[in-house]
Amino acid sequence: MNHTLHRSRRSFLKKSAASAFGFTFLPAYLTAARAADNPTLPPSRRINLGCIGVGGRAAGAIPSLTSDGHAVPVAFCDLDFQGSRKIEGNLQTWPDVRRFEDFRVMLDKMGKDIDAVSVVTPDHTHFVAAIHAMSLGKHVYVEKPLTHTFAEAEILMRAERKFKVVTQMGNQGHTSSGAAQFKQMAAAGLTADVHKIEAWKEPSLWFMQAEKRISAYPPEEKIPATFADWNLWCGPQAVTPFNSLYHPFGWRAFHRYGCGMFGDWGCHIIDFVHHYLNLGLPTAVSPVRLDDYNKIIFPQTSHIRFQFPARGPGSPAVELMWKAGADCHPLFDEKYADLQEDNSTKRPAMGEAGTLLHRQQGDYVIMRGHHGDASRIYPRKVMLEKWDAVKAPRPEYTHGTSFVQACLGNTTTTSPFSVSGELTQVLNLGMIAEYLNVELRFDPQTKRFIGNDEANFLLAGAKPRAEWAHYYTLA
Repeated sequence: MNHTLHRSRRSFLKKSAASAFGFTFLPAYLTAARAADNPTLPPSRRINLGCIGVGGRAAGAIPSLTSDGHAVPVAFCDLDFQGSRKIEGNLQTWPDVRRFEDFRVMLDKMGKDIDAVSVVTPDHTHFVAAIHAMSLGKHVYVEKPLTHTFAEAEILMRAERKFKVVTQMGNQGHTSSGAAQFKQMAAAGLTADVHKIEAWKEPSLWFMQAEKRISAYPPEEKIPATFADWNLWCGPQAVTPFNSLYHPFGWRAFHRYGCGMFGDWGCHIIDFVHHYLNLGLPTAVSPVRLDDYNKIIFPQTSHIRFQFPARGPGSPAVELMWKAGADCHPLFDEKYADLQEDNSTKRPAMGEAGTLLHRQQGDYVIMRGHHGDASRIYPRKVMLEKWDAVKAPRPEYTHGTSFVQACLGNTTTTSPFSVSGELTQVLNLGMIAEYLNVELRFDPQTKRFIGNDEANFLLAGAKPRAEWAHYYTLA
């Protein structure tokens, strides 16, 4: 380990210990160290962002966080400032922002000038970047899924309580009129007695295409000259020889580094039902169909059944059936279809992704798409009867600006780690079922699998590499 990283690690441990004993850190936006070149807002009304990950999904996340002028990037961290996808936009918009290759060095050198950090990196490095920033008193915005493992999400939820910083996961639909509508519908009792949820996603990523399937790690290729440090990209996970299937985007297919379709779309599909129906953690997770199953990449098609326990009156046990890939669309019962003038019926188009909620009474179903899509009740005549509760309100902030405004003390976030952490854990459990391809029983109280040691090992996964191990002992 070089001298700079060693000093960064000492700084991380020292400052996180100070937070644990109740010391406070003066937010940089209250000091004169703020960037003084923004002519529209004074330093006391701006948030300085340290952006870990500048290309790929960050091409949208960083503009979202800065869109209302209350946040400005002061540091960029990326391992490939030339080869990362869609990175040019952010670099052209903020050409003078200081650049780093290692987030630990960035926070060590510029920590006093950074109020909040965005983490938009491959799934397997979300945790280490987030916990480092939180320990320094930085607010954190982490792209979905929150973490790569169940245990990492557990630590981040504890860290949120311990360090008392603002948090938000990047499931953008959770701050939308669609989310506000679903919350309103649940409060009005329209989601009462839901006992079955069908969730689906059409195939999209490369590993869901038959002709691109692999069952072994790809052969080593030459690392691009633009790439800074492959070992650093691998983070706490084992180092696999570089291949272009990993960088700049294909990593999501691999169990070692990504979270598959659960990580890519799960947070956008089941987040409303999980949060507002208070589903919590499941008691059983069962693979129903896994096409071309192997332990290198995620299945070509994945059908997984989750069983959630009853939560009280009007909240019976729920079966959630997740289908990603082939044969994913649920059957829409004709009794819920809309009656046309010629007495025929019309079923809705199911779309590429969504959820269909069934009530025990069988009087109507609730259907929605993904991200911030609004929910619809079928038959539509029932929706019209309940229009006051169905009409979608307009939120005050976007997902990105709500995080920034929460950092300024003006609001709260809708998907803090206390909400998004448990959602991510549900997805993590689904990933474990995809990896093992066995029926699993789970105890939500102990947060352990029942009678399966291998599954319990996977809650945390393999021991992190030595350079990163200290992050897993905090909070």
